[in-house]
Amino acid sequence: MTLDKLRPYVSGFLDPFVKGFDRVGMTPDGVSVLAFGMAILAAGAFLLGGRADPIWYVAAAALVFLNGWLDIIDGALAREQNVASAGGDLLDHVLDRYADIVVIAGLAAGVEDYFLGFLAVTGVVMTSYLGTQAQAVGLDRVYGGLVGLSLIHISERAGKA
Repeated sequence: MTLDKLRPYVSGFLDPFVKGFDRVGMTPDGVSVLAFGMAILAAGAFLLGGRADPIWYVAAAALVFLNGWLDIIDGALAREQNVASAGGDLLDHVLDRYADIVVIAGLAAGVEDYFLGFLAVTGVVMTSYLGTQAQAVGLDRVYGGLVGLSLIHISERAGKA
């Protein structure tokens, strides 16, 4: 099951937030930047969780959740305000990848396992890159599966091309 299949169920929860951000004059790009700020704070909390007090992991988890929630809201807000654009989509994806890197770096620094952090960042960035490459060569981007990209689906599609 992919997250896209849950969209109809989530939209009821999303609407009040989208309307609220719209009412206070937030732009989708502003929400994307705010989401990235949550990732930076989460990284700091992960660092403190590993080095100071494990209770910081609870704060880090909440901040990662907020980062993800705001990442959902920015696209919905763009559609609500009818300002969806390729530039906004690019900014969103770039900030998402930097957020991934920052959060994992904070976690790796907190537990002082930089090699594991390197492997995690590489996996996250390469999974995203492979999905983007699949789209660039005319294949579907598949969000399901263990690493977010179904190689079986790609090979089936390539066989039809």
